[in-house]
Amino acid sequence: MSGATLVPEYRFIDIAVNLTDPIFRGEYRGKQKHEDDFDAMLDRSRAAGLKSMIVTGGSLEESKQALDVANKYDLYATVGCHPTRSAEFDSYEGGPEAYLQGLDKLLEENVRPNGRAVALGECGLDYDRLHFSPIEMQKKYFRSQLALAKKYHLPMFLHSRSCHADFVQILREEGFGEEGGKAVGGAGGVVHSFTGTPDEAAELMEMGFYLGINGCSMKTEENLKTARSIRLDRLMLETDAPWCSMTSTHASKKHLDTLPTSLRALYFPPATQPDKFVRGKAVKGRNEPCATGGVAWVMHKLYDLSLEEVAEQVFKNTVDVFGLEGLS
Repeated sequence: MSGATLVPEYRFIDIAVNLTDPIFRGEYRGKQKHEDDFDAMLDRSRAAGLKSMIVTGGSLEESKQALDVANKYDLYATVGCHPTRSAEFDSYEGGPEAYLQGLDKLLEENVRPNGRAVALGECGLDYDRLHFSPIEMQKKYFRSQLALAKKYHLPMFLHSRSCHADFVQILREEGFGEEGGKAVGGAGGVVHSFTGTPDEAAELMEMGFYLGINGCSMKTEENLKTARSIRLDRLMLETDAPWCSMTSTHASKKHLDTLPTSLRALYFPPATQPDKFVRGKAVKGRNEPCATGGVAWVMHKLYDLSLEEVAEQVFKNTVDVFGLEGLS
């Protein structure tokens, strides 16, 4: 317990946070709207029980930035190329091989135990936004990145949107159909921001993967049905901040309405509009890692288990998969 306030202390690790986004420095679409409040955001996350975070790398350049943030703030990062950015392979100076070699070199220099890179990704398929990268291009460069997961025996940080059949087909063809690809040098991983069906969740768990749940995973009653179907020993928690906020229009609201005032103050602290910024307060419309506890709260209600049981099992899942031993 935490002294006079008597607020229970639950441990969390946010596995998906986009800390390279300028919005965490007060910059919105190229315009500085308020002072840099990065450190205050981190303070709020620590107060809410966050023991660490994994900063998402969505491209070669962003992965470098993610590692810089991870090194500076004692966090962790992923290295990879998001499916919607697959075109970067072809447009890169030197071509696709040079881009892949860039990711390879970044991993070689930053993998554990001495570095901060703990996963290959964000990679996968996204058929919702094909105007960025066509299907065949996404498939090609998804496969090429899977080779790096095997080479470095790294867990994967995966993205799957409206593409389940092709997504699992590629994983199976590349040797990740059982035990997370252990036979080919893989180390499993997590399909983050999961919004699929219970059947899709079951197939991915059977293949040896974990599923990451955030606000976007809880928008509808169907989403909640899927979330409830995820085995606790295969669950991870995330915010995907600054995106995927939990809002009043989501199906999760009825569960969040039961959140005790003491925890609400930690997971969803008072916030002001960006143009009315108040130092020390959160910013409306910008999701923050401190909301991880809110995601855990909804899952504890769906499972009908104690918040402590959910938080501790997910903490263990995350430490085990990403090799984060030493966190407490």
